Amino acid sequence: MVSTADPEHSGDETAEETLVGYDLVMAHLTEGILDRVYVAGSQLPTERQLAADLGVSRSAVREAIKVLQAQGIITTGAGRAHGTRISTTPSSAFGRMLRLHLALGSTDFGELTDTRVVLERAAVAAAALRATPEALEIARTLAWRMTLTTGSEEFNQLDTDFHVALAEVGENRLIGDFTVAIRQAVAPIIRVAQSTVADWEALRRRLATEHLGILEAVEGGRADEAADLTERHIRGAHEALSIGSA
Repeated sequence: MVSTADPEHSGDETAEETLVGYDLVMAHLTEGILDRVYVAGSQLPTERQLAADLGVSRSAVREAIKVLQAQGIITTGAGRAHGTRISTTPSSAFGRMLRLHLALGSTDFGELTDTRVVLERAAVAAAALRATPEALEIARTLAWRMTLTTGSEEFNQLDTDFHVALAEVGENRLIGDFTVAIRQAVAPIIRVAQSTVADWEALRRRLATEHLGILEAVEGGRADEAADLTERHIRGAHEALSIGSA
């Protein structure tokens, strides 16, 4: 049997050897990220190079890469120009995790709503204290686009983008990522509810108007008002759709 130090013969290694190699790769990449050897957006060495450098099999490297990809730490793409890179957008991984916990019953829609309310209250309050006309331009454009958009799918995307844009004005990317993640996790529930709501157009107009109100409070630097409007907006929308906790 060949050694795991020979990366070209990973097919002959035992499961135990793969596990040992996997642990080595995970430790190397984790330490590299913590020590800022690998920063957001940077490209990792190739699978072959990592295997040779660490003296492990390529299958061990592949297993570690798969796990880190599932966790949203890295992304992979075809072609030498993209390769394997440290992720700059973890929201998809957060969303996948929350969807699984929602399906397993370890969390529920009401808990996710409460979490979103806490996060977005903080986000808009911070935005109100930091906002400039230039910083709010994206949120302003999205808010006005929602007054014109009639399709529920497009409206939902604009809605998410609007709340993320406000979180970014408040200079908190993590709140933005979790906002996207929670929206991704509950999206199937919301889509079903919207398809059965009695008057989607009336609800759409109301939500669009509420977005403009939130934006106006943020523009005026009224942090408490912006936070209160945001909470009423989120809970009111869910109540109108007859989902979650009111």
